[in-house]
Amino acid sequence: MNLSEQLAKLSPSLTKAFYASDGSSAVEIAMKMSLHLRQIKGESKRTHFIALENAYHGETLGALSVSDVGLYRKPYESALFNTHFISPLPYVASTQDPLWHDCEAHWQAIETQLQPLRKTTTAILIEPIIQGAGGMRLYSQDFLKRLRAWTLKHNIHLIADEIMTGIGRTGKWLACHHADIEPDMLCLSKGLTSGWLPLSVVMTRPSIYDVFYADYETGKAFLHSHTYSGNALAASVALEVLEIMTQENICHQVTQMEAQMRQYMQEIASETGKLSHIRGIGGIMAADLMPSENHPRIGFLVSQKAMALGALLRPLGNTLYWLPPLNCSNETLTELKQITQQSIERCYAAI
Repeated sequence: MNLSEQLAKLSPSLTKAFYASDGSSAVEIAMKMSLHLRQIKGESKRTHFIALENAYHGETLGALSVSDVGLYRKPYESALFNTHFISPLPYVASTQDPLWHDCEAHWQAIETQLQPLRKTTTAILIEPIIQGAGGMRLYSQDFLKRLRAWTLKHNIHLIADEIMTGIGRTGKWLACHHADIEPDMLCLSKGLTSGWLPLSVVMTRPSIYDVFYADYETGKAFLHSHTYSGNALAASVALEVLEIMTQENICHQVTQMEAQMRQYMQEIASETGKLSHIRGIGGIMAADLMPSENHPRIGFLVSQKAMALGALLRPLGNTLYWLPPLNCSNETLTELKQITQQSIERCYAAI
């Protein structure tokens, strides 16, 4: 109960919590909740989901069905259901990009593709503001604001997958706060316990909770029970994480970290000539490595060299990114910059 009360403060309209143990489970719960609600309310035509191009929501079958990263999907495509992926998105490099503030031209085309789906869609899933496994791509907050308005107009649930972006990662408690919106369901996991113990949660509105709250005989109960859902020890860790983040004003620290990381990434790009398309927000910074004819997996080579030098760089193809602890020191960031640059220089020199 204590954790639920604290999480309810993150988004005022989302005061009901449903706990699980991992991110994929949270996404599955939110999707099932949306579908089940439609069934109870007699909205039988609303059975489809919409997601964003380059989306990644997890590796269980439902989550994979609304993901758009072929590497994860391909072996299981015969078992996945069809999803409409919104494309192209108004991607930006930073919050200073004009598209961040106004994406009207892009939105007109997107709304046209959405209109035929408005009566059969139950929910739209999003990774708010920045997509993870799909390439660390940052998109317009104005697009998110417009999409939210569209879902409200057409009685479609908005499910925000903040498993990577939530709990301070983008410099705000939730990435949705960049667009001043609230979803109908909010999925949290990774940052909830700072990775120490498995825990996830779906926060939702009382109006959605109330649909399922009835006597057993009505058959309205939402049945989803995994063995370690809402583990008490994990919940205690999550409470401590939220308290520390508040006491140490971690979100403010993350906004300062963003400026430092962007400067460092730009310096590496300038000094090596091997990076392009620098983008990021809060405690996330990414860039694309220049392709190499001699070695198509240059990202893998750089990551291996960095690991040998003492930094864990997990590449997304040839996209290099930093996702350091939210309370990372300036000294550690400087060391990360040095190792990244050395790794790039040595790998390209060797091939």
